[in-house]
Amino acid sequence: MEMMKNKENKELFHVVHKVPSGDGPYVRAKHAQLVEKEPEAAIVWFWKAINGGDRVDSALKDMCVVMKQLHRTEEAIEAIHSFRSLCSQQAQESLDNVLLDLLKKSGKVDEQIALLKQKLRQIYQGQVFNGKPTKTARSHGKKFQVSVRQETARVLGNLGWAYMQKGNFMAAEVIYKKAQMIDADSNKACNLAHCLIKQARYDEARNILEDVWRANYAGSYDPKTKNRVEELVLELDSRQPPPFLQNLPGLNLDDDFVNGLEQLINAWAPSKSRRLPIFEEISTFKDQLAC
Repeated sequence: MEMMKNKENKELFHVVHKVPSGDGPYVRAKHAQLVEKEPEAAIVWFWKAINGGDRVDSALKDMCVVMKQLHRTEEAIEAIHSFRSLCSQQAQESLDNVLLDLLKKSGKVDEQIALLKQKLRQIYQGQVFNGKPTKTARSHGKKFQVSVRQETARVLGNLGWAYMQKGNFMAAEVIYKKAQMIDADSNKACNLAHCLIKQARYDEARNILEDVWRANYAGSYDPKTKNRVEELVLELDSRQPPPFLQNLPGLNLDDDFVNGLEQLINAWAPSKSRRLPIFEEISTFKDQLAC
């Protein structure tokens, strides 16, 4: 009877603290991370789990998350590059997501763009979600389903943001318009308006912001969105159209990538508006744009 009670207590402990059962290095790492609240000790055990082949997929991902919390971002990036080959094919997508988060925190924008382009190519080659139309994701302890369509728009939104960080607002505009055609929302709309403001295309930007204010996009009622719209309108009102534009950054979108985006739009966007005028401009003036 006493043994059964102890067993039940152990099982309850694992449930309450959300740690796996067992006594291997991965379990000890999770215990140090979640129960003892000792992240440095957890990293030591995660390393032992990776080197010992104990739940390597989870050990590498969890270790990098803990490293990020300790501001050891560069070390975490190097760990993924060095040891992801030990992980299963099923773990590669989640490792990419962790790596993107690390690259964003460390300000490595060019590396973010390269990885996001790679993810988009995987999408239109049918390699995401292990060939399935949806995947189960988790946020704030809740599980939900994500479709390939939603993932495509999310990756495009991240790519547009990365181009914005480089000051390449023309390229970011192209990406955000594509993302909105697939799965429109207020956040991407505000970012698109920001890109247009930076290119002195004020009327276009104002029309988009008015649509957000009228709640024509998902997420428009969020207080943060309302604040963002107000900030962008103030910026818009403070600007005067310059007589000419100088030093516009080039698109820097290779032909293969543009063609890949077209394939994504053909798959996900409404048939009546699959091609944007901006791509006609790219074809006509691509020799005039800096690469």
